[in-house]
Amino acid sequence: MPPFIRRRLLLQAGLAAGAISTLGLPTRAFAEDEFDVLRVRWAELNTGGAIDPADPAYGDALGKLGAQAREYLDTMITAADRTALWPDLPLSPTSGNFAISYTRLKTIALARATRGTGVGSTAPGAAASGANAGPSTEAVGELLSGALDFLNAKAYNETLKETGNWWFWEIGAPRALLDTCILAYDVLSAEQLTRYVTAVDRFVPDPNRRTNSPSLRETGANRVDKALIVALRGIVGKSTVRLSTARDALSDVAEAGKNSVFTYVTSGDGFYRDGSFVQHGNLAYVGTYGNVALGGVANLIALLGGSTWEITDPKRAVLLDAVEASFAPFMVDGLMMDCVSGRAISRERAGDHRHGHGTTSTVLLLASGVAEPYASRYKALAKGWITRDHLNDYLPGASIPEISRAKALLADTGVTPAPAVPRHFQFHNQDRVVHRRPGWTFAIALSSKRMARYEWGNGENRRGWYVGDGMTYLYTADQAQFNDAYWPTVDAHRMPGTTVSTKPRQPGGSGAGTGTVAAYAEWVGGASYRNEAGAVGMHLINHDKTLQARKSWFCLSDSIVALGAGITGTDGYPVETIVDNRNLHENGTTRLLVDGGPAVDQTYDDPHWAHLDGVAGYIFPTGGQLTVQREDRTASWSEINIGNDTAGSTTPYTRRYAKLILEHGTATGDYAYIVLPNATSQRTAELAADPGMTVLVNNPNVQAIRSHRDDLVMINFWAAGAVSEVPDGPGRRSVTSDGPASVVIGTDGRTTTVAVSDPSRTVGTVRLTIDRQVGDVVAKDPAITVVATGKQLVLEIAVGGTKGATHSVSFN
Repeated sequence: MPPFIRRRLLLQAGLAAGAISTLGLPTRAFAEDEFDVLRVRWAELNTGGAIDPADPAYGDALGKLGAQAREYLDTMITAADRTALWPDLPLSPTSGNFAISYTRLKTIALARATRGTGVGSTAPGAAASGANAGPSTEAVGELLSGALDFLNAKAYNETLKETGNWWFWEIGAPRALLDTCILAYDVLSAEQLTRYVTAVDRFVPDPNRRTNSPSLRETGANRVDKALIVALRGIVGKSTVRLSTARDALSDVAEAGKNSVFTYVTSGDGFYRDGSFVQHGNLAYVGTYGNVALGGVANLIALLGGSTWEITDPKRAVLLDAVEASFAPFMVDGLMMDCVSGRAISRERAGDHRHGHGTTSTVLLLASGVAEPYASRYKALAKGWITRDHLNDYLPGASIPEISRAKALLADTGVTPAPAVPRHFQFHNQDRVVHRRPGWTFAIALSSKRMARYEWGNGENRRGWYVGDGMTYLYTADQAQFNDAYWPTVDAHRMPGTTVSTKPRQPGGSGAGTGTVAAYAEWVGGASYRNEAGAVGMHLINHDKTLQARKSWFCLSDSIVALGAGITGTDGYPVETIVDNRNLHENGTTRLLVDGGPAVDQTYDDPHWAHLDGVAGYIFPTGGQLTVQREDRTASWSEINIGNDTAGSTTPYTRRYAKLILEHGTATGDYAYIVLPNATSQRTAELAADPGMTVLVNNPNVQAIRSHRDDLVMINFWAAGAVSEVPDGPGRRSVTSDGPASVVIGTDGRTTTVAVSDPSRTVGTVRLTIDRQVGDVVAKDPAITVVATGKQLVLEIAVGGTKGATHSVSFN
């Protein structure tokens, strides 16, 4: 160990014995070594350290933690012949209840180690918290010690085999066990600790590999989880080897960095250069597994900083950059979009605001352990998210250390909240699109042969059928839209943006394991124009191949234009396109208009426009059959989640919904509609008369629009084809493509920019011929060759191998 680090750590160790008293625990003989320093540091990261329990900011959090711990203590089975620790958690090899039992013990240990919870009558601050006197600190410690011995003997030791869900054995249980060992270290003997870490060594011997399937290399969040577990095991068991292994697992030193979390991946799990994050092989998952990966690294950076095992991989910038590239695009005023949270959308105790708070917490923790310029940028982002969340305030639901960090941030006048910057994001590696504008955000969740439609498993997300079939999310001032019992009560057959058969569906699956439901489409993706606008498309082939449609979304400065063509159903059921299905909340009275009059529940022939107060205007440039329906829907979370440790309650919730549905019948159909977020009814009526855009073509071969306000031509070529930019007047100009492509052509002042991608990923080159005169090249993607200029601009774009990425060229 370098002498300067040893001196620093020994100085810290000299303070560490005193630091133990800040945790509300009896002082124990203290050995001044690095392991003890790291153990105390981890305890303080979990408890908040030397907080002032009389500070009102901590009152609710201390009260909740203390009450939860006392409930677990009061209901714990203590009889000598017990077969479980709690009546509602009978131990069985496949249930996972042993891991949940460890989690409850961790809660008790955390409350005991935290000042002011009142858990343990001798705990400092107990009187200040107003808590009733209960078991003494020593008595609680004895209960913890005995409970840990019981679980070690009956449920989790080196003689057992994994049964049921591997996660409980290799991540859930060992993490909670080791946290408890550190928090209750003062009451555990060396012999007990040896037994416990021996059990951990049985199920997590190598953070690089899955124990129950040794040929499987851990990736992404699972790798980070296991690295943190092995680091904690190294601290509890005082093992230099384990700590080194944990640090090196992040970089995958064992296999030359093949699965390093600090390396951009090109397939499978991990972070991609375009900001995508994938877990389980084919799911956009930054909202949950991404949070786990980022949080685990943040904790390890905070834990190991300045020690012999400090994380120094020069490539860690990949993960540090992901805060802005992968997480921030999906954060809307403090919430994390559900379109990147997989099956976790079905968890009653989760939700988009809680997931967003998890990201905020992790970013703040990272800010305390990284250098500039990251630290300042992270703080500005976190402050913006906290201050703009007006539905679910960050502080009441925060833990004590989270409150401590947030208090300091909010009091720091030198940190200015980062604004929500308008931008268009095209994540071609995870089939997600985010279009951010002042006052609103629009997201599209797609799927393809590369990315799954949805995930179900472990009894979770039983009605997630259509969340990847082009579901659209509109975020406005209503921050509760997808948070207020939306997922159990929404009509899951009719998700916004989707085109679906009305044939009934059954719950997505049951049993243990992860199920990802594959999509069949190849042409999925689009082209991004100057990070301001974008063309998006999806060749929809539904789950049983009885429905096809070519669907496009053209994302503009004030609207979204949605086109559908080639809609064919073969199962005999009517086909519908869901323009919107809006949560009006309990007893909502939001006004809905159709062509200026109050809407009634019926089907309208060839409407011009509709308007939902406080949400959006909707224009139908080609008419159609529009069904309007408002209904009260009642359901419980248990209907969509029966998972062992995440099952929803049977409490019924009733929410009112407003549906706008375009009916296609059983014949071939098409559609066109425009969404105008935040538009007034007057503005919607004006734009219905003159929408400022023209649908150039809408057929199974080409879909295209021209936006006069934005001066953009946006085209999705499903195959080789041509489209005229001015279809009904003199001076017609055409755009021709010799193969599948997504194209945006725009003019900004004297600059013309062409953006192109091949979302089908089926051709090597795309040749575009555009009837426009341009000047010199200002900027050019290396993949683009300018073949000719003059009366016609001819471009060849080498799209092969670029996986749907956008390539751009700009001219004077």
